Amino acid sequence: MKMKKSKVLLAGLATAALALTGCSSNGGGEGDGEGTGEGGDISIALVSKGFQHQFWQSVKQGAEEEAEAQGVSITFDGPAAETQVDSQLQMLQTAIDNRPDAIGYAALDPKACIPLFEQAKAADIPVVQFDAACESDYGNYLAATDGVAAGAVAAEHMAEAIGGEGKVGIVGHSQINSTGVERRDGFVEYLEENFPDIEIVDIQYGDGDHLKSADIAKAMLSAHPDLAGLYGTNEGSAIGIVNAANELGLEQGKVAIVGFDSGSAQIEAIKNGDMLGAVTQDPKSIGKITVQSALALINGEEVEEFTDTGSFWYDAENIDSEEIQAMIYE
Repeated sequence: MKMKKSKVLLAGLATAALALTGCSSNGGGEGDGEGTGEGGDISIALVSKGFQHQFWQSVKQGAEEEAEAQGVSITFDGPAAETQVDSQLQMLQTAIDNRPDAIGYAALDPKACIPLFEQAKAADIPVVQFDAACESDYGNYLAATDGVAAGAVAAEHMAEAIGGEGKVGIVGHSQINSTGVERRDGFVEYLEENFPDIEIVDIQYGDGDHLKSADIAKAMLSAHPDLAGLYGTNEGSAIGIVNAANELGLEQGKVAIVGFDSGSAQIEAIKNGDMLGAVTQDPKSIGKITVQSALALINGEEVEEFTDTGSFWYDAENIDSEEIQAMIYE
């Protein structure tokens, strides 16, 4: 799915003549289509990439709040882990079978979803996308963070912290879905273009699992005792790095640790000095805009192909600012 990038947020979509209110979601990712609220005649089925990170809970919250404001019903499903592609595809199949007015989807595997998108098209069900796109020609809209730009932000602050030279490693959460690829590539490309004296010595993937990520980080630190920095591309990856550094007894600040997303563990690590900082997103806006764009398609309105919901650097100096407090989540 090729996207044109636009930062124009959808607004004023309350023109749908909706008289009823209410919204609910199921909370466990069963994929059975349950959890549709009793308030709205319009129903929207959202299938996310997971439930295990606070990011998805914040996306869910934003979607629920917008659905309630618009008087529609939603369901919100997601697999227990972001490695469970088959489980997510089954949830998408269930959503299609339930024939909602629209579907919102965040692709774990950008290719595996293509046949199901064709089913949705044949059933005349509008599909919008959030966080990560399916490589289908169907699916009219994506609300997400520009991962390449966000990765570059992480690289810029890493480079500044280590004085523009030294060795760094990356613990990624996926080399398949677009968020993992973009956050990695944005980081790598920025350093290659701007800091030739920084060497990326290794890139490994821990599936966003903090235990796997910790083991990877320990191996990198053992293989490269002069490592200057480590970058984790999502919440689980970053916390795995922090845990590895603590378990190895590294002096605080010896290795600059840069993370992605938020969550209570990263917030605490940044406040106590275990992490340099992280790039956070605006997950509530992702959920909100996904519901808005689904309603627009239901009502026959045009929507932008891509909305960048933004990325924001935070560290110990600005974490308590009003702007950052609005974007981070525990």
